[in-house]
Amino acid sequence: MWHRHSGDLHEIRSPDAAVLLRRVRLAAGLVLLAYLATHLLNHALGLISLATMEAGRGWFLAFWRHPVGTLALYGAFATHVALALWSLYRRRHLRMPAWEAAQLLLGLLIPPLLVTHLVGTRLAHEWFDTTDSYTRVVLALWEQRPDLGVRQALVLAIAWTHGCLGVHFWLRLRPSYPRVAPVLLSTAVLLPVLALLGFAHAGREVAALARQSDWVAEVVRSANAPDPDARARLARTHSMLLWGFVASVGAVLLARVARLAHARRRGTLRLTYPNGREVLVPPGLTVLEVSRSAGIPHASVCGGRGRCSTCRVRITRGVESLPVATREELRVLSRVGAPPNVRLACQLRPTHNLSIVPLLPATASAQDGVARPGYLAGQEREIAVLFADLRQFTALAEHRLPYDVVFLLNRYCEVVGTSIERAGGVPNQFTGDGVMALFGVGTGPDDGCRCALIAAQEIVRSLNALSQMLVEELDAPLQVGLGIHTGPAIVGQMGYGVAVYLTAVGDTVNVASRLQELTKQYDCQLVISEQVVRGADVDGSRFPYHQVMVRNHAEPLVIYVIDDVGKLGVVT
Repeated sequence: MWHRHSGDLHEIRSPDAAVLLRRVRLAAGLVLLAYLATHLLNHALGLISLATMEAGRGWFLAFWRHPVGTLALYGAFATHVALALWSLYRRRHLRMPAWEAAQLLLGLLIPPLLVTHLVGTRLAHEWFDTTDSYTRVVLALWEQRPDLGVRQALVLAIAWTHGCLGVHFWLRLRPSYPRVAPVLLSTAVLLPVLALLGFAHAGREVAALARQSDWVAEVVRSANAPDPDARARLARTHSMLLWGFVASVGAVLLARVARLAHARRRGTLRLTYPNGREVLVPPGLTVLEVSRSAGIPHASVCGGRGRCSTCRVRITRGVESLPVATREELRVLSRVGAPPNVRLACQLRPTHNLSIVPLLPATASAQDGVARPGYLAGQEREIAVLFADLRQFTALAEHRLPYDVVFLLNRYCEVVGTSIERAGGVPNQFTGDGVMALFGVGTGPDDGCRCALIAAQEIVRSLNALSQMLVEELDAPLQVGLGIHTGPAIVGQMGYGVAVYLTAVGDTVNVASRLQELTKQYDCQLVISEQVVRGADVDGSRFPYHQVMVRNHAEPLVIYVIDDVGKLGVVT
């Protein structure tokens, strides 16, 4: 199968096993997180009473101890643990960002901490018909063995944190995530807090009941607690499960050592980075693994799962020897409009020497991996450009305190910027009392011309309202000069560091700026070009027009002079 990508044909493979295993692991993790959430909710019912906890437990067990729920829960647990160990084996090194290390360590802590609770509740119930009611469990963990209660609270906190981290790093690449993140964070914090408070409230209730004569003995009797032989069998099972997990982790680490020794016997590859640094590595590593193993900072928001695209690199030498990309990798690359010589570092496993250039800084954020319009990378587009300039600003600023000047400028920029955004434009440059805005970047020049005229009307109306609000502070109402032109311009995100924004360069921008300057000559509010009149489909015959010579133009430019923007009458 072949896929056309950025003008060239690339052979593609179906999604590989690693992608499928990641999806299975995610599904298993979501099942476990659902179990934890319902378990914590059941604990939280203790804030009402112990009896309410017991009633909630009936609904909880109705699903999770049903054959279907049991299969889903323990199947998900076994699958998640097995795939976590497999993921640990697949890692070519253990250098990783702090968040990945935290999630890995938390995940490895859960099984050994969980064994005691699993054996003492579910296995005791299945093997010896022990009733693990909340009354008995709270009695054991609050009154008789508070050390086990602390351990149980710890394992719940660790498991919940591990699951929430997984959900966060899964969802944060989605454009809608910032809107729902506050709700998810509140839930992630509030639910375990309510669960601990509920358990503590139930513990105090049990402590009061335990002071009654024979109450504890009756609870133990009715729960059908295991006899010494049964407890010995459960203890042996506990040890077997605990040491079995430890042995599994040890076997994985030994297997990694053996694989590394084998890889070194297969020879080495050379990867060259932009600063001339060369790294010799055995075959089989991804480019991202090479960077991390060599201590070279390399962006990877998703942790090398092939989802965020922030680790992408440009191949400057060795393109012809690249292994074919999977369908998943090409899908991510297509999302960001990557050319054929760009690959995901976390998915590319070189088979020959390569020279690479990481395309994003190591500090790249999740937003850098979100699918965005192609023009952000730089395209020539037909747009409308508006320039606005506050008249007599020097006189306004004269004899005013610096604080008052800054306040006035901020209010002016707020009014102009809001008016532009309401009209569908992009305010992209604020230089003192001057503002530049783009219209029609994503919709086309005709829509851009119309929106720019609507913005001009709104700017004047809003400035009049601001003048009325500040009438006691101003000697005269605020006046603005506006110039609008439409035509081709190079559009893209430009700048450096935090000062990167969508802007445009080219002759169209220069002409729009010149038209704004002409408002002073013609003593008017707005000057627009004939192209804007045609694009917005307005009646230009109502306004005076002139022919002016503009730099770099052989022919004169026809312009229309509007002394009062309110006369335009353009409606949304």
